[in-house]
Amino acid sequence: MDKNAHPPPPGFAPPPPYDAQQQQQQAQPQMIVVTGGFGPETQRMTCPQCHANISTRVETESNTKTHIMAILLCVFFCWCCAPCPYCIDSCLVKKHYCPSCGAYLGSCDN
Repeated sequence: MDKNAHPPPPGFAPPPPYDAQQQQQQAQPQMIVVTGGFGPETQRMTCPQCHANISTRVETESNTKTHIMAILLCVFFCWCCAPCPYCIDSCLVKKHYCPSCGAYLGSCDN
């Protein structure tokens, strides 16, 4: 025993013994695969994270395709049209989220 070691404080409980099998079962997350693709509109489904019956929340975001289209418009001297890809649905990606727990569920690329 180390001569600098102190006894545990009052009320201290040692951790339970290590059980490798129980740790392995807890460490494996459940994988839930959503079959079928997401469309551009909201969808009714059961959330794989919180298991609630939901209608997905859809958010549009720019992606690489959006930026490339804007750069091409700039290259061809269409400066005034460069912001247009950020307003056109076919150049944006639609991401689906659970409104209950906020989990990302999937996306729809046009």
